[in-house]
Amino acid sequence: MPETKSVCAKGFDDTAIHVDVKDYYGKILKKSSDLKTNACVTPTKPIPAFIRQALKRVHPEVTAKYYGCGLVVPECLEGCRILDLGSGSGRDCYMLSQLVGKRGHVTGIDMTDDQLEVARKYVDYHMQEFGYEKPNISFVRGYIEALTDAGLEESSFDIIISNCVVNLSPDKKRVLNEAYRVLKDGGELYFSDVYSSGRLSDEIKNHKVLWGECIGGALWWEDLLQLAEEVGFSPPRLVTASAITVDNKELQDILGDFQFVSATYRLFKVSKGDTKPCQVMYNGNITGVEDSFRLDCQYTFKVDEVVEADGEVASILIHSRFAEEFTFQPPGAPSGPCGAKLKAGIVNPFELVKQPETGVPRSATGGCCGSRSTACCK
Repeated sequence: MPETKSVCAKGFDDTAIHVDVKDYYGKILKKSSDLKTNACVTPTKPIPAFIRQALKRVHPEVTAKYYGCGLVVPECLEGCRILDLGSGSGRDCYMLSQLVGKRGHVTGIDMTDDQLEVARKYVDYHMQEFGYEKPNISFVRGYIEALTDAGLEESSFDIIISNCVVNLSPDKKRVLNEAYRVLKDGGELYFSDVYSSGRLSDEIKNHKVLWGECIGGALWWEDLLQLAEEVGFSPPRLVTASAITVDNKELQDILGDFQFVSATYRLFKVSKGDTKPCQVMYNGNITGVEDSFRLDCQYTFKVDEVVEADGEVASILIHSRFAEEFTFQPPGAPSGPCGAKLKAGIVNPFELVKQPETGVPRSATGGCCGSRSTACCK
C-alpha cells in the first residue's frame, strides 16, 4: 500500500461548525444528488478536452462523492507541487495527479474521515491507471485553518487549490494566512468558492443546512479583497463567476434578498509595488492553452501578440511559474501600431455574471503583434 499520512492538526480543536460540517459531508450526504441547492454543483461550462480525459480516468466512486462549486484547474502544472484544501473524496487530486506528471506531487487535506477513506481507498488503483511506478499523491487528515500543524511545511507548495471549501470555515482569514505560509514565493492560491452580495445575517450563518450547502458561510466578496490584502496576497484576480439558485422555498425565505455566486479567484504570493508596467507576449508553450492563455476575466493573452500589462499583472507574470512562458519588454518598446491597453478589470463577481458570454475568453489584445524581445521590465 502507498503511504498515506494520517497526521491531524495539533493544538487545533473542532468548533461546533467543524463538527456539523463533518456530519453533513460524512453522514448526511451520500452522493451529489443529495444536495439541496446548486451551490456545490459544478457549473455546466465547456471543459478542455485534456481535462475531460483526466476526469474520465477517476474512479466512479470518487466522482460520486465529489461536492464542488467549480472546476479548479490552473494552467502550467507540469512538475508542480499542489495542495488541495478540503480535498474530500479526492476527485480533483486524482485529476491533477495526471496533469503534474511523475515529477510533480499532489497533496489533499481534509478533516472528514469518511471522505478521506474514499480518497485513500483508490490510490493504488489510480497509480496503476496512470502508469506511475510510485504514488505522486498523498492525503492528510487535518484542518485548512492549521496546515503547518498538520505536518505541511512552510514555503513548500507551488499552487494551492480549493473547490467550494473555504466558505465552510468559520475563520477564513486564518485559512488565507495558512495558505500564504505554505506557498512558495511566487506561488498561487487558485480557488472557487461561494460569495454573497452582502454580509449575511446571524440567522443565515447559524443555519446548519445552509452552512453545509456552502451558503451560510459565504463571504461577502468585498471582504475577500480586504482579507487578501491583510494577509499579504496580491489583489485577487477574478477568473469566472456563475449565479447560484436556491430552488428550495423554505431556504429561500430565510435568505431573503441576498444573492449568491460561485466565483473563481487567483491570489499570488508576489511582491507588490516593485514592478513597472511593461509589454508582455505569450510564447504558447503551456499544455492545453497553446493558442491563448487566460489569466482572468480581463486578460487573455494570444500567442505571439503583445499586450500592455499594468504593474500588478507584470509582477504576477514575472515572479510566478509563468515567467518562462512570456517574453517581457519595457513599456513603449516597438510593438506595431496596435498594442493594446486595457481598462480597469472587474473584481465584482456579480457584475461579471451580468455580462454576456462570461465563460468565453476575451482577448486582451486588439489583434496586435510585435517583435519578440528578451528585455525584462523588472
